[in-house]
Amino acid sequence: MKSDLSRIPSSGAAIGFRVHSGWAAFVALSPDKSAPRVLARGRPHLVETFTYRFRQPYHTAETMPLDEARAFISNIEKEASRFAQEIVRSVRADLQGQGYELRCFALIRASGKPLPGLEKILSSHALIHTADGELFRTALAYAARHYRLAEFSPKENELIDSAAKTLGLQAKNLMLQLTALGRHLGPPWSQDEKFAALAAWLALCTESQ
Repeated sequence: MKSDLSRIPSSGAAIGFRVHSGWAAFVALSPDKSAPRVLARGRPHLVETFTYRFRQPYHTAETMPLDEARAFISNIEKEASRFAQEIVRSVRADLQGQGYELRCFALIRASGKPLPGLEKILSSHALIHTADGELFRTALAYAARHYRLAEFSPKENELIDSAAKTLGLQAKNLMLQLTALGRHLGPPWSQDEKFAALAAWLALCTESQ
């Protein structure tokens, strides 16, 4: 059944994130008739020094002794959490200034299994890649809980199919709507922004049910 955005208060808003190592793309939306409206977007950093060493912390830690690696990653986790809270705080304030209340938080998740302990992660290059992204996703998830936002966490490999079913649209038409959603904004409106917007759109629908 197609979700009805009219069920959520028009002053409500959702923010969606698609995360990369050391940065994220976000889009904030509000309900507007049959389709949402973009209120804010951005590509903030989640580390202070945006270099390979800090935005790929598990790759960096791979060559360190285990205790040193654990301390290094812990420091990056704390820094990322601080940045994540500031990002959510700033967007929430921006939306309040526009007359909207940030109610929902959508974070696109990887499709992988839970990560093992640090020693096993550092012995597997594939797990290192996964752990780098997961560190920054976790920081944003904690920020959502800090601000008591309703959480929605779709898996990326299921996002399009799930959204098409929820919104009552064919996948092709859904992607056309996402493209149109950002047409008036100008670049960047890449797959990062489209997926972040779609996650936020689904969060609004979840809130409306």
